[in-house]
Amino acid sequence: MRRVIVCFVFTLAEFLQPPAALAHHGGAEYDLGKTIEFKAKLTKVDLINPHAWLYFDVTENDGKVSHHRCEMRSVHVLRRSGWTKELFPVGQQITIEASPNRTDPASCYLQTILTADGTRMDRYGQYVKAPRGGVQEVRGPIVAPKTNRQLRRSTGEPNISGDWAPVQQVMVNPRGTGGGLVSLNTLDQYKSGERPANAGVGKGKGKGAPQGPRLYGGTELTEAGEKAAADFKREDTPRFKCQTTSILFDWTFDGPVDRIAQNKDTIVLEYGQFGLKRTINLNQKEHPSNIKPSRAGHSIGHWEGDTLVVDTVGFLPGFLNTPVRNSDKLRVVERFSLDPGAMALTRNYSAEDPVYLKGKYTGSDTVFVADAPYSPGKCQELNFIDYSKQQKQ
Repeated sequence: MRRVIVCFVFTLAEFLQPPAALAHHGGAEYDLGKTIEFKAKLTKVDLINPHAWLYFDVTENDGKVSHHRCEMRSVHVLRRSGWTKELFPVGQQITIEASPNRTDPASCYLQTILTADGTRMDRYGQYVKAPRGGVQEVRGPIVAPKTNRQLRRSTGEPNISGDWAPVQQVMVNPRGTGGGLVSLNTLDQYKSGERPANAGVGKGKGKGAPQGPRLYGGTELTEAGEKAAADFKREDTPRFKCQTTSILFDWTFDGPVDRIAQNKDTIVLEYGQFGLKRTINLNQKEHPSNIKPSRAGHSIGHWEGDTLVVDTVGFLPGFLNTPVRNSDKLRVVERFSLDPGAMALTRNYSAEDPVYLKGKYTGSDTVFVADAPYSPGKCQELNFIDYSKQQKQ
């Protein structure tokens, strides 16, 4: 087997990514400053959440075969980026360029895959079918969503039904080894590998940032909230157990395609992250007294002009957004508004939880007409498996 290790020199700031940039593996699991090359045979591709995996065999110099796997991005963004299972026929010879796992020699972080026919696919690359077969890279979104739709329902309220998705966040360096995250629709403003201004510096953490208590969603945590945050461990992360984090976090994290269905008395929201389903009751003024707690909670809503206002209570204790916990006292108010010109659905939200939050946890996000159909897919978290030890069993 031929392995080539290439070391890159990064500044400290390049590893101080915003939380979303390193949310899957925390930045510590893989050595993104190194590249290992494998000449291998593809044995399996598993397009799942929260990470997809590429499996391959390598023939050692003594003739022995070793088994390996490389972590890819979530199936949500892979399918929005033109990655399909048909592009990876089992048995083909491939070259893998990857960052090694720090503790598991049989696992890696995919940077680039090259196939025998010359096709090259980078971790954050966007691909369409090439005229003569294979794929070709697109510097930006690969599909222009159809936006010719009725702006209002027959009953007068804005038409927010359909499939929606946030703009993908990608690294300027398509191999995924640095350069900071940018919105996919602004990618053509950068050269490959160029570092965006202020990339990698967390809000409030840069030089000259005001000192004081750390804020989450604009609020301090209570003493109980601070202790819970300090006790947080990576293994506590709900999505690593294929569970919803919260109705706020999962709506846009990691680029899912969500679905909204408007009915006479209800609006149903289906999340592309793990298939969470919420029902907003439009014909109820108050929450019932016997709510069965859940991660979705119980929602009642009404229209204030063209704004949908949703009030939700009845949550199971869990996380609002790691490491911030929530109790069963959590209350969330969301306001959805549609910009018909941009076909953008913006949600402003505030959350109150007297157990863990001193004030209101606030924020906003925006989704657009989706560039792929709703499909939550299946989830299986495999990142905590030591694949090298598994092969020896």
